[in-house]
Amino acid sequence: MLFGETHDNPDHHVLQARLIRALTAAGRRPVVAFEMLTPSQAGALARYLAAHPREAAGIAEAVNWKASGWPAWAMYEPIAQAALDAGLPIVAANLDDERVRAVGRQGVAALDAAFVRRHGLDQPLTTDVREALAEEIRDSHCGHAPEERVGAMIGVQRARDAQMAEALLTAPGDGAVLIAGAGHVRNDWGVPAYVRRIDPAARTVSIAFVEVDAKRTNAESYAERFGGRLPFDYVWFTPAGDDEDPCEKFRKSLERLKR
Repeated sequence: MLFGETHDNPDHHVLQARLIRALTAAGRRPVVAFEMLTPSQAGALARYLAAHPREAAGIAEAVNWKASGWPAWAMYEPIAQAALDAGLPIVAANLDDERVRAVGRQGVAALDAAFVRRHGLDQPLTTDVREALAEEIRDSHCGHAPEERVGAMIGVQRARDAQMAEALLTAPGDGAVLIAGAGHVRNDWGVPAYVRRIDPAARTVSIAFVEVDAKRTNAESYAERFGGRLPFDYVWFTPAGDDEDPCEKFRKSLERLKR
C-alpha cells in the first residue's frame, strides 16, 4: 500500500498512522518504508531500533533528521510509533541526496546499470507522460524550476520512484507500506508503475490524502490538478494544513535559501 501525503499537513500523518494500526489490527505485518529515509541513514536507524525497538521519538536524533530538510519529526513520529508498537520493520526507501544530485548532473550514468535496465530508466517516456510530468514539476515548484533543468528533474523523479519501488519489492514478509508524497504514489507514472514493471502480478493500492480547496466544490474538479483524472485508487480529502498559499510558502523558502 502507498500512502501519499502533503508533507507539512499533520492530519495526513495522523491518518497514515491510523491506517497502519488498522492494518495490523486486521492481522497484516507489513514493512513500513519512508521516502524521507535514505540508505546512508539505514545503519544508524537499525542500530537505534536494535537498542530501542519501541521508541520512535529517538529516531530523529539517531538519523540526524534536522539536517534532512523534511518537516519536523514530530509529524512523522506517530507513523513510526504505530509501526514499532506492532513490531513492524521500518526501512529507508529513497535515494541518498548525493546520488540524487549525481543523477541531476549525469543522468542514469550515475546509477547502477542493472538497476537502470531493470526499471527501464534508459528508455524514453512517451511524449504525453513526459509533458505531464514536466508540467507537474513546474507546478510543484510554483514556476521557479529553471526550464533548462526540468529534464534533469524528470530523471531524478524517475530514479527516486524506481528506488522506492525497489524498497517495496524487496521488503521481507507481509508486503509493505510506503509513506511518500502524493506525486510518488500516482498509479500512472509513480512508484506503482515501477512495481508493476518488475512484478506485473503485484497488487498495489494507492491512497492520496488531498487537501480540500474551497474553490473546488466537487470531487471531480480535483482531477484537474492531476492532468484530468485522479490517478489513485482512493482519495481521502482532508482540511488544508493552513490558509497560506503553497506558492507563497515556496517563495519564502527560496528567499531563506538565498540569505
